[in-house]
Amino acid sequence: MMTTSLLLNFLISLTFLMFSSASNFFQDFDITWGDGRAKILENGELLTLSLDKASGSGFQSKSEYLFGKIDMQLKLVPRNSAGTVTAYYLSSEGSMWDEIDFEFLGNLSGEPYILHTNVYSQGKGDKEQQFYLWFDPTADFHTYSILWNPQRIIFSVDDTPIREFNNSESIGVPFPKKQPMRIYSSLWNADNWATRGGLVKTDWTQAPFEASYRNFSVESDCVWSSESSSCTSVSSSSSTSDQWISQDLNTINQKRLKWVQDNYMIYNYCTDFKRFPQGLPPECTPCPSTT
Repeated sequence: MMTTSLLLNFLISLTFLMFSSASNFFQDFDITWGDGRAKILENGELLTLSLDKASGSGFQSKSEYLFGKIDMQLKLVPRNSAGTVTAYYLSSEGSMWDEIDFEFLGNLSGEPYILHTNVYSQGKGDKEQQFYLWFDPTADFHTYSILWNPQRIIFSVDDTPIREFNNSESIGVPFPKKQPMRIYSSLWNADNWATRGGLVKTDWTQAPFEASYRNFSVESDCVWSSESSSCTSVSSSSSTSDQWISQDLNTINQKRLKWVQDNYMIYNYCTDFKRFPQGLPPECTPCPSTT
């Protein structure tokens, strides 16, 4: 009896471990450009992108997702990263594409990175918010998350929400909800605009620049793959629930969001009256600090 019980517990534990194991970059992603500058290492558990004067590099997910919770751990380019951009985002295809963006704008040694966020729907963006981070993103890996459901998009860093973009279709604001999106990332030179509006150029003596990725996970009920164009459910995390599909910010996370936006937000399109002299976008009116 004891032997049967131990065996059953072992099999249950093994099943859980298999279900909750980290995703494999060989399995889930394709390197799309860079002529060898992007590498998948450590049996598929680590991916690195590099940039030199000749070229940057990038990768994309094999599957597309319609709604989901997506996590990735990144360690950004260290030291003098001025002029470089590490982009990590979701995007569909076509001229009326949808997109959800994290972009990390490099800076001179000792200066903080700028985390740039944006949301596009039907080919239109112009919904930027920018932040400093409350830690050094080059010293270790940190988790950058996108929760995307029919009601809202929540950007989070280490489980701390930094931005919420709500579905405001009721007042005529397009919201990305019909086009599946692929996960993309790239490391590239943008010294014509990235650091202080292009005033600080890339110091190529610091090259090659490198960013690292690990511990990708996704929960989604609607996944397209190259083999099929229909929805299948997938989760590479230990959660067995679909709480993300209706998740919003509870009281604690609303306070965390306010803390980030009060202390670390450096640009919000919803308060840029110079940019919108005829009036702020309609989604900004109800609560400009959190939409």
